[in-house]
Amino acid sequence: MQAAANLHYNLGWTVQIYNAAEALPNLINPFWMLPVLGVLGLKARDLIGYSFIQFLINTPLVLFLLWLLGGTLSYHPATAVP
Repeated sequence: MQAAANLHYNLGWTVQIYNAAEALPNLINPFWMLPVLGVLGLKARDLIGYSFIQFLINTPLVLFLLWLLGGTLSYHPATAVP
């Protein structure tokens, strides 16, 4: 938050960018794949194609949208609450 304030970046968008960065690995390699591997008797290498396609599509898309939308809100410095 301090870096966002120093760069005069909207603090709300800073939180959303953090959330998107947190969610991106889950889009690329979702946790639900673990039970699917066990139920279907697959190995992790069988799903690499799926993960790689998700990586190629989602990563640039999410980063571009965050960059594009990040500039839509103006900076308002945080004020101390008494």
